[in-house]
Amino acid sequence: MTDHFDQLELRSVEQRETEQFAALRDILTFAIPNARGLAAHLDGVAVETLTDRAALARLPVLRKSDLAARQTETDPLGGLTSKPPFRFRHLFMSPGPIFEPGGDSRDWWRMGRFLHAAGFRPGDIVQNCFSYHLTPAGHMFESAAAAIGATVVPAGIGQTEQQVAAAAHLGVNGYAGTPDYLKTILEKADELGVALKIAKAAVSGGALFPSLKAFYEGRGITVRQCYGTADAGNIAYESLAAEGMIIDEGVILEIVRPGTGEPLPEGEVGEVVVTVLNPDYPLVRFATGDMSAIMDGQSPCGRTNKRIRGWLGR
Repeated sequence: MTDHFDQLELRSVEQRETEQFAALRDILTFAIPNARGLAAHLDGVAVETLTDRAALARLPVLRKSDLAARQTETDPLGGLTSKPPFRFRHLFMSPGPIFEPGGDSRDWWRMGRFLHAAGFRPGDIVQNCFSYHLTPAGHMFESAAAAIGATVVPAGIGQTEQQVAAAAHLGVNGYAGTPDYLKTILEKADELGVALKIAKAAVSGGALFPSLKAFYEGRGITVRQCYGTADAGNIAYESLAAEGMIIDEGVILEIVRPGTGEPLPEGEVGEVVVTVLNPDYPLVRFATGDMSAIMDGQSPCGRTNKRIRGWLGR
């Protein structure tokens, strides 16, 4: 068994379900009085009845289009947060436009769990090539690196020649960013005759095609990917075992018949719906529009949560 980020990753199925639904009830009891949009979405549900997946499945789904429709000048976060916008550390704007909050508590988006599973450790120097502007991806991985004790070069995107110079001078050994941009950096380094020490990469926000993964592995770089959204944070992630994506401990994930809230049997392909156990921004049955399926069994890495097959379309 690999080492783990925390004890949550080693829970039994029964313990995880019990603790997650207890957390959901506690979060909603606190949040509903402070979040008009959340209260309207849940439509008077008795929080104490949310004890299992069957009860959760009776609630309506919340779609990205619903987020945009709820967000107004007088209620910029749609009334779905448990505190007002000015109480958050950051406010972001993603395509849509859809506005999201960002908190400053430890590993607020839960991406540190992914970095740890991908082999990042204290002492690593990570070139963070996700954007820091308007959208939250750069800050997601900034807080993830802080959660595992790694150092960050806040590079963002672009200025590839300077990215090469920084990586070489600072001894960068890790990369965080979209799957394809690392190749751009490596090829620029080759062109300039500069040797880089990047040996591990955490990627998201695009497709990691087999040919691209093989290119990195051919250069001795271990690449792992995660699946998340600006609204929900980390949803599922690869570990070094690289067999499916392990569901994050901070979400309750359902696979439903597309366009409905009806859960599908395990193994069937359907739409990913997540309930996010974030006291600041507790999205309930958030329909991502993405397709996936639950895999059989547990990961060989020792983490006990269920796995999905990854992104299978929209």
